[in-house]
Amino acid sequence: MESITGIEIYPIISLLIFFIFFAVLFWWVFTAKKDYIKTVSNLPLDNQNQTEL
Repeated sequence: MESITGIEIYPIISLLIFFIFFAVLFWWVFTAKKDYIKTVSNLPLDNQNQTEL
């Protein structure tokens, strides 16, 4: 790996992608509307959309 020129940029790019993704996710979690969160969290419990086998 040391013989490959320009390889030192890949860990930096990976760290930036990781940091940006989780920063955006963190921002979205705190700015999401509470009604949307409640609706989405109740979806697994909603039996109206499921058909019985």
